[in-house]
Amino acid sequence: MKMRIRVLLLLSLFEAHSHAASRPNFVLLMADDLGIGDPGCYGNETLRTPNIDRLAEGGVKLTHHLAASPLCTPSRAAFMTGRYPIRSGMASESLVGVFIFSASSGGLPTSEITFAKLLKNQGYSTALIGKWHLGTNCHNKTDFCHHPLSHGFDYFHGIPMTNLRDCKPGEGSVFSGGIRVLVFIPLQIIAITLLTLAVLKFLGLVHVPPAIFVCLLCLAAMILGLLVCFLHYFRPLNCFLMRNHEITQQPISYDNLMQRLTADAVQFIQRNAETPFLLVLSYLHVHTALFSSKDFSGKSKHGAYGDAVEEMDWGVGQILNVLDELKLANNTLVYFTSDQGAHVEEVSTKGEVHGGSNGIYKGGKANNWEGGIRIPGILRWPGVIKAGLEIDEPTSNMDIFPTVVNLAGSPLPKDRIIDGRDLMPLLQGKTQLSDHEFLFHYCNFYLNAVRWSPRNSTSVWKAFFFTPKFSPEGANGCFSTHLCLCHGQFVNQHHPPLLFDISRDPRERNPISPTTEPRFQEIVDVMRRAADRHAETLQEVPNQLSLGNILWKPWLQMCCSSSGLSCQCDREEQARRASR
Repeated sequence: MKMRIRVLLLLSLFEAHSHAASRPNFVLLMADDLGIGDPGCYGNETLRTPNIDRLAEGGVKLTHHLAASPLCTPSRAAFMTGRYPIRSGMASESLVGVFIFSASSGGLPTSEITFAKLLKNQGYSTALIGKWHLGTNCHNKTDFCHHPLSHGFDYFHGIPMTNLRDCKPGEGSVFSGGIRVLVFIPLQIIAITLLTLAVLKFLGLVHVPPAIFVCLLCLAAMILGLLVCFLHYFRPLNCFLMRNHEITQQPISYDNLMQRLTADAVQFIQRNAETPFLLVLSYLHVHTALFSSKDFSGKSKHGAYGDAVEEMDWGVGQILNVLDELKLANNTLVYFTSDQGAHVEEVSTKGEVHGGSNGIYKGGKANNWEGGIRIPGILRWPGVIKAGLEIDEPTSNMDIFPTVVNLAGSPLPKDRIIDGRDLMPLLQGKTQLSDHEFLFHYCNFYLNAVRWSPRNSTSVWKAFFFTPKFSPEGANGCFSTHLCLCHGQFVNQHHPPLLFDISRDPRERNPISPTTEPRFQEIVDVMRRAADRHAETLQEVPNQLSLGNILWKPWLQMCCSSSGLSCQCDREEQARRASR
């Protein structure tokens, strides 16, 4: 009897060990605002990306890989959950489509299930290093309801918000348009009013009480005071590094920032070399403000942007190297992508182009032309995924969720719709077709376009219900508003929809009409019915990007010091000195 129990125990231990050994590690690398035309493996001949290229040579390169949204916050929500962002309330109905204040109350709801949560339940060690941008707190500054540690990550080191020009002195401001509307125009109106009243009073045409002048001057002083306070406090209050729940550097310092975060990612891999792990390394590069260390600054052929891309590529190399050194490469699925296309309107105050290349594709970040959503997609798993393949089937960054979850041995959630599809059959050649017959492209809350890949055809149809108004006319972006907007006067509605065959016209230059395509109405009708069926699956949920949720709330403001709003500390530097 004792012998039988021992045998059963040995068998169960062997089975548990075999199950752990068969489960791969996951390293998911996400760039910020990197264009599909930036890496060398996607055709760039002047930016040096040898490590990203090495990753592509050793794995599969997806050439029709799509972001679920052309903006940071909704795209990352979709990536984490495998669901269109509208399902989680992470799609804005207003002009602002992302979180811009750390003390906002919106974020990825706790009811959402991320792949990190499911992998943690399977015994994986999980870490997010870099950018989060999916909210922090709900009701007070210590509830951390939207924080990465509340969404399945054991460890977080990075920025809860996003990198902005305002975070780096001398790089300008993303709020210049808003400042012009909310500050300069009111000040001009006040000045004209004061001058007019003064002239009328001087001419004796109108009696103007002195109190009127005092009130107008006080109003102007208040507006200027608020502007000065905003410009002074925005950086420390919104641009900071955290380690788990603690602020470690406020405001953030860009000195060797890439090296610091990369070193932490390497150490995480080293600490967990004997156990299954998930590492999401979410780069701050190449969102503005651009930065790079002295080893990369001024070394590329594309200015500050090229320097940042090449430094990020170096970081990718460090991760690949440590996987090789620890002999983990053959048991690790590595994925490299960008959250959306390059920001083509990004130009510095000095006139330097700070946005990347979307290759042959039209548009860019914040719109659903191919340049805004066609992103790099590289997956490597030696011995499991054949090296050197290119796949041109439509895939989505939502597909990472079911792919990772299935490989980790976790069942998919049964209580919700998962829009992503497991990529492994496509990557391993078990199927030649994408599992996505239809994909739906949202501009924030609004269904912008539908993509259809008929099973009996090589065509890939894309129908736009509206398109952004590029400005100035003839430009490849919305330079007057810095980003394309999604409704109202900023878009052109299309009745019937604007139809393209992406397989033949990837540049989206030649819309199809009933005269050039006899099946035009039939194709459009199929896509409309698909959109209607999709709409029926949507449930009303709280909008996490409503005005009330994105506004700054002083009771949610995190600060590493107790001296008012000065909020200055550098525990990262203190830790580095202590370790020497």
